[in-house]
Amino acid sequence: MTDPAPGSRADAVIARLMELHPKGYDLTLDRVRRLLADLGNPQNRLPPTIHVAGTNGKGSVVAFCRAILEAAGRTVHVHTSPHLVNWHERYRIGGTGEDGRGALVSDAVLAEAVERAAAANGGQPITVFEILTAVTFLLFSEHPADVALVEVGLGGRFDATNVIERPAITAITSISLDHQSYLGDRVELIAAEKAGIVKRGVPLVVGPQGEAAALEVFKTTAARQRAPLFVYGEDVFAFAENGRLVYQDEDGLLDLPLPRLPGRHQIGNAATAIATLRRGGFDPSPQAIEAGLLSAEWPGRLQRLTSGPLVAAAAPGSEIWLDGGHNPGAGAVIAEALASMEDRVQRPLFLISGMLSTKDPVGFFEAFSGIARRVFTVPIASSDAGLDPDELADAAIDAGLEAEPCFSVEEAIRLVSTGWSVEPAPRFLICGSLYLVGDVLKASGLAPR
Repeated sequence: MTDPAPGSRADAVIARLMELHPKGYDLTLDRVRRLLADLGNPQNRLPPTIHVAGTNGKGSVVAFCRAILEAAGRTVHVHTSPHLVNWHERYRIGGTGEDGRGALVSDAVLAEAVERAAAANGGQPITVFEILTAVTFLLFSEHPADVALVEVGLGGRFDATNVIERPAITAITSISLDHQSYLGDRVELIAAEKAGIVKRGVPLVVGPQGEAAALEVFKTTAARQRAPLFVYGEDVFAFAENGRLVYQDEDGLLDLPLPRLPGRHQIGNAATAIATLRRGGFDPSPQAIEAGLLSAEWPGRLQRLTSGPLVAAAAPGSEIWLDGGHNPGAGAVIAEALASMEDRVQRPLFLISGMLSTKDPVGFFEAFSGIARRVFTVPIASSDAGLDPDELADAAIDAGLEAEPCFSVEEAIRLVSTGWSVEPAPRFLICGSLYLVGDVLKASGLAPR
């Protein structure tokens, strides 16, 4: 499969759909079920499927699962959302890469599938996300693979992916407040929506939870659905020791390398992935697990920039990191990861942030109080729903940080870097929105592959 080219046919087809159908979400399964029925119900012809929901960490769990399965020689389809730069990122087709592993769907194949789904819909009311989810099932049912990994888009109960009637296993990662207008304004309400993916008799793995109320919802749901339950911290354990990851479940201990993905929170995500594969019947060997932990990639999540115009604009020796986390829970784990980065002398941290108007900027920024020296707020070029930088700067100030608005990410980096001559060089974190991270990756020539 080949990378999409600028002005791709698939992009043009999806742009037309965006003009025809409403943006955003309208949570129900009726429309997508109708469309899938007209397409011959491809969701019923998938390989064994792992269905993953959660507020934070679900993409990392999917990335670990994919890397471990591919290290074991399995071919793996992967659906994730949203994308960072290209729509094609949402669809990784197993066995189509040069090395026999997965690759992003080709432009021609994606365009044809989208056109077929749109034609089957026939102009009836539907959201673009529902059409693109139907495309997932078309692609995954028509290309052979050993396993399908399907990440929930929003919530769970009424997410368009939740038409999978009998997954091999479900997994739910950390829950925190996000998308409250759709999912509810209390953690237990959000957890109930995520728990909607739990199926009768199908095993459920629950990753690390900071809220007891969320965990109680999952336990109650699993009991009601008679779903075998495996909970991180009760049935599954993992911790770092002497530079290694120690994992334990009912089958015993594994001595593993620390995950390639940075941040202590990735220990819990890696453990959730391992438990999901072991309890889902995929039985990866310790060697495959080790190889997967060392090879997993998840762009835009604590990703370090090492080339491009922003690196050139920064003071020599600077670090530039990207993370698309955008809710208070994500802010807490990102701040902890940055604070724990091992430097002989801690680098001064500067945040460069853009956020959508639907988020909680004060809650996000509070995690960086006492850690970040200053926040520079910027517009998000790829979204018309971004907060005004002046308003976002006020939110950072309300969270106890010094802040000022800027015209762009590059301007913020130059403001800090011009004349910088002290040691150590600064560390920048570009954060607050996947749209912003996608813009930076695109400008840096680093679109996910």
